[in-house]
Amino acid sequence: MFWGPSKIAKPEGMTAPASPARPGLRRPIVTLHRWLSLGAAIFWLLQALTGILIVFHWEITDRSISALHRPTNLAAIEQRLDALAPPGSGDRVTTIWTAAGLADRYIIYLEDEAGDSRKVRILGDGTVIDAPGKNDSDLMGFLVGFHHDLLGSWGSWIVSISGILLCSNLLLGLVAAWPKRGTWRRALIPARRGPATARLYSWHRAVGLWAVVPALVIAATGTILKFEVGVGALIGVEPVSLPDNPPAGKPVGFAAAATTALQAVPGSTLTQAAWPKDEDATYRFRVRAPDEIRRAYGASVVMIDANSGSIRGVYPIAAAEPARSFMSALFPIHTGEAGGLAGRLLSIAIGLWLITMIVAGIALWIKRRKPRASD
Repeated sequence: MFWGPSKIAKPEGMTAPASPARPGLRRPIVTLHRWLSLGAAIFWLLQALTGILIVFHWEITDRSISALHRPTNLAAIEQRLDALAPPGSGDRVTTIWTAAGLADRYIIYLEDEAGDSRKVRILGDGTVIDAPGKNDSDLMGFLVGFHHDLLGSWGSWIVSISGILLCSNLLLGLVAAWPKRGTWRRALIPARRGPATARLYSWHRAVGLWAVVPALVIAATGTILKFEVGVGALIGVEPVSLPDNPPAGKPVGFAAAATTALQAVPGSTLTQAAWPKDEDATYRFRVRAPDEIRRAYGASVVMIDANSGSIRGVYPIAAAEPARSFMSALFPIHTGEAGGLAGRLLSIAIGLWLITMIVAGIALWIKRRKPRASD
């Protein structure tokens, strides 16, 4: 955040921060920016810190469980599914997701007759490597839950409001710190001499200007994700769906359906599989096509008829309408996945930038409240 100076002495060789074309508007903007920042500073610090820690949480979780690797064998996975939810047991498989960390790892989600769920983590050949209980709360799971919604539905609203506040505050800070024409170089190079308060403001302003745009992109995409359904409906995103397909006997097996789905999008890898429902004999697969910007959770959809094993529909994200492509891109942009390893490291750097800005801003506010003699 950029806290604007108020009667701060100029360091030697540094001009006073430039006012916008309408100086009468600057003071209320700076004041609003300052108090919004102070009010939400602790929460933003926690969000930035947990965001940094979970950038590689998939890899950390997978590596902490086992370093083994087995190539994906769909037939072997189907055998494991039959063993986990045998006929007559009352248990059923609901979905399979990629573990998203190490390659060829999957998490199977099951549900019993009472509606209670559990999950089992397997290698690509169906070998079980971890079967945590439904109430497991490992450290990474806690950090992810805290960052997303403070571990509860009520917290989701707090995170959403905080995201809107952060985006607006970044914009307010950018307006407050925007240099006049011809002063950009001076604004982007922090002063090294002069009163402590003025030097601190110079650093705060310069560092803020360096990275405020990518920070705003990350904050905005994360905030929009909290309103994903509403925003998608607003811009006309139609969910990928087909009319119900009435069941006609025993459904085809997972391996056959998954093989057909992967062949429908050449070169793709399995991201998720959702099982047929009582009223709709359709497997729904999400696969990751080679040209997707998502690293793990592909957004291309393939619908397979569970009665015949034939394709009901193929919806590659590369051919999607602009609105759906935009919504699909939010997650990889927010996490940095869109830029590969460099993008994820940049996401960490932006988190560190936000922490630096908050700490520097609070320090500047404290200094400004002290008598001028302290400089």
